Amino acid sequence: MKITRLSSLAAVSAVAALTLAGCAANEGGDAGADGDAGSELSGTIDATGASSQAAAQEAWVAAFQTANADVTVNYEPTGSGVGRDNFLEGASAFIGSDRAFDDDEVAAGGFGACASDAIVEVPLYISPVAVAFNLDGIETLNLDAATIAGIFAGTITTWNDEAIAATNEGVELPDLAITPVHRSDPSGTQETFTTYLSATASDVWTYEPSDEWPISGGEAAQGTSGVVQAISGGNGTIGFADASQVGDLGQTHVEVDGEFVPYSSEAASLLVENSPLVEGRGEGDLVFDVDPAAATGGAYPIALVSYLIACEEYEDGNTAALVKAYLEYVASAEAQDAAAENAGSAPISDGLRDQVLTAIDQIQVG
Repeated sequence: MKITRLSSLAAVSAVAALTLAGCAANEGGDAGADGDAGSELSGTIDATGASSQAAAQEAWVAAFQTANADVTVNYEPTGSGVGRDNFLEGASAFIGSDRAFDDDEVAAGGFGACASDAIVEVPLYISPVAVAFNLDGIETLNLDAATIAGIFAGTITTWNDEAIAATNEGVELPDLAITPVHRSDPSGTQETFTTYLSATASDVWTYEPSDEWPISGGEAAQGTSGVVQAISGGNGTIGFADASQVGDLGQTHVEVDGEFVPYSSEAASLLVENSPLVEGRGEGDLVFDVDPAAATGGAYPIALVSYLIACEEYEDGNTAALVKAYLEYVASAEAQDAAAENAGSAPISDGLRDQVLTAIDQIQVG
């Protein structure tokens, strides 16, 4: 498969909405990267899943279709939970998900899209999860884990609380109620955030990690875009979302080893690269055991590791070929750089890329 380089700007202009129908991008020609004739791939594959991947998928789909003029990739950012349901029901050829299927789900099998129970899960979108806020006149705040947990658990209720003031000397904090915003839908981003709270401030946040919000109170919003809109819409709001989509909202610097670390793709990558793989998975199932409490200096401790999930075996040979080729492209250095430019994600390392390509190579016709 040969891929032509497509700039981030071109990728954005090729896709007019988050639902990536992709037809316009197919008009970009069929030449490969070295100018040879275009690929022999053809057909359509439908995918759903993580909204956090939307900006990256825009770039990936547009470039892939430019290089493969007879291919259409439809990626609809429905949210991770819906994506996983669709994969189980056989409605999506592959999905994006902000969490991998857990051990029980893998053991249960029954993936309707697949010819067997063996699946491929590869981490191809790594991004910091921002704790973003909207306070008039304040652009950044330093917060430690216990304070963040207290805000979302509802025990810290005003912005001039002494716990916030203690780490923000010289900042004029308002006597204003805090409105925490969480996801109303099951979300891998939400599970990433609650995992951080549970791992780093379990005496304050006494709930298990979950993709569903465990407590009442605060404001609930649908999807990443809904959370960002809710935070933007009111003074005194705070929430969590994929950092690529928070725009000009206030940024929280999160305490790690006595240092307050801003989110960045590099800092998120550090956290993931130092994490071990979950044991007992199949050869194509690369799931990382990311522990926010083990973050070292310079690593941002709230990082979303978002997966592309496919079947090891498909009944239809053309579907297998299209999914395999698309995932191989997404794993390439070119595609990872395009996502970093378009979405602010952290490109995977060369070593991880080798593991990912080995996993993708498991995809075949059943």
